[in-house]
Amino acid sequence: MLEMTWEQACSRRLARHALIEPDESLAEVAGRVCGVHAQVMPAAEVALGVRTAGVTRKDVRAALWEDGTLVKTFGQRGTIHLYPVGELSVWMSALSAAPEPSRSLPPELRLTDQQRESVFEAIQEALTGTQLTVDELDEEIGKRAGGWATELVMPAFQGMWPRWRILTSDAARRGILRFGPSRGRNVTYTRPEDYTPTDGREALAEVVLRYLRSYGPATPQEFARWFGTTPRGATELFAELGDRLAEVSLDGTKCWLAADDTEVPEVEGGLRLLPYFDPYPVGCYPRERLFPGKAFERALSRTQAGNVPVMLIGGVVAGIWHQRLATSKVTLTVEPFVKLTAARKSELDAQADRIGEILEAKPTVTIGTVTAGKHA
Repeated sequence: MLEMTWEQACSRRLARHALIEPDESLAEVAGRVCGVHAQVMPAAEVALGVRTAGVTRKDVRAALWEDGTLVKTFGQRGTIHLYPVGELSVWMSALSAAPEPSRSLPPELRLTDQQRESVFEAIQEALTGTQLTVDELDEEIGKRAGGWATELVMPAFQGMWPRWRILTSDAARRGILRFGPSRGRNVTYTRPEDYTPTDGREALAEVVLRYLRSYGPATPQEFARWFGTTPRGATELFAELGDRLAEVSLDGTKCWLAADDTEVPEVEGGLRLLPYFDPYPVGCYPRERLFPGKAFERALSRTQAGNVPVMLIGGVVAGIWHQRLATSKVTLTVEPFVKLTAARKSELDAQADRIGEILEAKPTVTIGTVTAGKHA
């Protein structure tokens, strides 16, 4: 069995995430990290920017809405992600095939199979060849599926949403819905072009291997939490992969890597600033080692990562930070959990400069206590 230390695992992950040497392509980076969380779009722009040489937030927006090399849709755990457009079918097919953790819905949100299919058919018809705001899509679904689909029964953001919206992420997984460019402050949806689903089980196997290449060594339980599937389903999937996986002892804990990718790089991690919901802290485990000491309390929300921007040193969370963007200036407050040497402070300044470039703003860094609350 291959043996690997925690420090080696961190070095490997940093290298695979383009956090040692930046990549040249936004789409390549999005693929390398298995999608970029985009619930907070400015944070997604920074997550891609710190990994891709020379790009700004304008380049990310162009990749989405002009070049079409990136696509924005619902991904793992039902959250919004950016993927390379050429990988959309793999991710949606895998998500469709993965067992979902059971959840109990109130009677007013339960739909029959026939009702579900009526909604999917209405979405597909309404979005073909066009882009619609959420309100416009509400209206079109009501016309096609019936008034029951648009009854305001789904609690959301201090209000109520139409019944059909419980199927939004399911529609994305079917390949009949993705995000379009915003219309003012209004989100729009459209239908992916030339979408062809692939075999779900094969897609799931491919996703496991991609995850292990970017975040491994890892266990089935860690994959399950990251992907949003059941621990039992993940365990069965790892077992099915058989000799395509290699066992690894990570400081005595049994984990797995892809059998054709067991490289153990030796690289210096350095200091990195990562934004809200960055792929690295969200996808890497175990939490107690990635967020040691004070970081476990300050940078996690009930062991959930991503709610706070983090500072890494050597691939481990060693501080948190917050930004305030105002026109052409961005102020960064950084709260280290360790004493920063002069060399580390220089790295911090360089990271702040890079974030300023991405945001097209002049950065100012203050070392002090972060008082901003955690993102919901």
